[in-house]
Amino acid sequence: MKKLLLLSATLISLSAVAQTAEEKAWMAFMTPGEQHQMMAKDNGKWNEEITFYMTPGAPPTSAKASCTNEMILGGRYQRSVHTGDMMGMPFEGISTTGYDNGRKVFFSTWIDNMGTGVMYMEGKYDATKKMLELKGTTTDPATGKAMPVRQTMRWIDDNTQEMEMYNTAKGKEYKSMVIKFSRAS
Repeated sequence: MKKLLLLSATLISLSAVAQTAEEKAWMAFMTPGEQHQMMAKDNGKWNEEITFYMTPGAPPTSAKASCTNEMILGGRYQRSVHTGDMMGMPFEGISTTGYDNGRKVFFSTWIDNMGTGVMYMEGKYDATKKMLELKGTTTDPATGKAMPVRQTMRWIDDNTQEMEMYNTAKGKEYKSMVIKFSRAS
């Protein structure tokens, strides 16, 4: 009987340790950290100078837009709402950027009123280059299939950023867009 009670007490103690480790893992997973604080520095309104390259070798077109960034859900994600005029039409887009504490990767989603799909990308931040590189997929409207995309975001200084977007056509990557961001407020 003593052995059974000792075994029972040991199992209860081990269960409490395992539960504590699981609880600690959940707390670490859900708590905004250094990467989230880095994203929050970009909160506010930004002006955008956009250059589009619709197909490889095509002459570029340009547009102006603006965006407003804010941290949401307790500082865990950054929502960026973009508005402007693209190709003579009103433009709206929304991105959500986050950092997954469990997988140790940044991720981004993008939706806009010029399509009905979602772009999803993920990647790593290189502190020496002050650059975030994300890779993922979006729908190619010409084929209806997933198309590889890549995006880089460089922080020039606290008030200047540059994003480059790359699409893939006929198996070859090309630069499809450049956005120069300047802080408005």
